[in-house]
Amino acid sequence: MKAVSLEARSAEDFLERASELDGDLWISCTSPLKNSVCKKLGFNISDGLEAVNQVVRVNGEWSGVNTDGDGFVVACRYFGLNPEGTTLEIKGGGSTARSIALSWTESGGKLSLIHGRRGLSDGPWMKSIAEKGVVPDVSIDTDSSPGHELDMEDSQMRRLSISYGKSSSYDGFPIVMLTAQHLEAWKALFTPERIDQLPSLEEVLHLLSM
Repeated sequence: MKAVSLEARSAEDFLERASELDGDLWISCTSPLKNSVCKKLGFNISDGLEAVNQVVRVNGEWSGVNTDGDGFVVACRYFGLNPEGTTLEIKGGGSTARSIALSWTESGGKLSLIHGRRGLSDGPWMKSIAEKGVVPDVSIDTDSSPGHELDMEDSQMRRLSISYGKSSSYDGFPIVMLTAQHLEAWKALFTPERIDQLPSLEEVLHLLSM
């Protein structure tokens, strides 16, 4: 197994660079490729997500999945924040926001939406919008700049950052979420037949700290 990094400005550029590599590929996608690669490869990502953050090429065939939201939920539970009956305030409407909104809804949580650079589009998550006047328990800003970290509590809600930089701590929320996203990708896409053999989130975080 060999680790590689592909820098691409478009889905076409991504596929051209990937074609230069032999064998099977397991790749994590970042914005703006999340949307363009999904569309270019014709992935059928349900529930209005229209984006992937993990793709694989096996025997020349591409497939993809979006684990942003599931990774967020797993990270929240790791820090003792259970979605059930909890209201999450989300700022932004990009692919990460949509994925988190869907996973939070499917986990029994409520949502409070704040319009950022774009608003969150309609989707299955709209059934979980909290009533007006409800004070959110947790807040995230999916429009925050890369490397801008925030993980603090105030008198009303806990504000979480999902953005990370080179100095990010392995036990901070952004890295825990990133690690959880990759573990969810292994379960759903990379080795679904070996889920019981995968390490736990705690085990991976311990290895990262060494």
